[in-house]
Amino acid sequence: MLNLTQRLSAASASAALSPDLTLALSAADRSRSRHYFETESGQGVYLRLPRGTVLHHGDLLQSEDGQTVVQVTAKPEPVMVATAQTPLQLLQAAYHLGNRHVPLEVKAEHLQFLPDPVLKAMLEQMGIEVKEAILPFEPEAGAYLRPASAHEHSHSHHSTDHA
Repeated sequence: MLNLTQRLSAASASAALSPDLTLALSAADRSRSRHYFETESGQGVYLRLPRGTVLHHGDLLQSEDGQTVVQVTAKPEPVMVATAQTPLQLLQAAYHLGNRHVPLEVKAEHLQFLPDPVLKAMLEQMGIEVKEAILPFEPEAGAYLRPASAHEHSHSHHSTDHA
């Protein structure tokens, strides 16, 4: 069994490293930092990553001994795909799903979320078409999970009363 202890940096990943194994994981599995999985070839691997690590499609992981590189892929899973007649309708659907804190994959032409008949009915009442599919699911991480450097600045967001 391989112990995968480190995610390789983007620089390492772009240095033409070719993975030795592929590990297909659902969206929920990609948020597990300590868990046993099997690769597509049946090789047992144990994730021993820093707690809170969220993996993404294409990430490369390295074994504890540095000898093996494993590529993570987004495993196709049951999802709902919502499409709309207009961009405004799709934005409204994203707003309502986000207001319910639903893990959501946002694309220009559609939204994807995990199957939920109540959410499907809500969107259909709004005139949104919702279909079931089996697809890779890569939900938005959310602003609070993004690296701090993605939105750093020094000014305050507190308003002051000038009245």
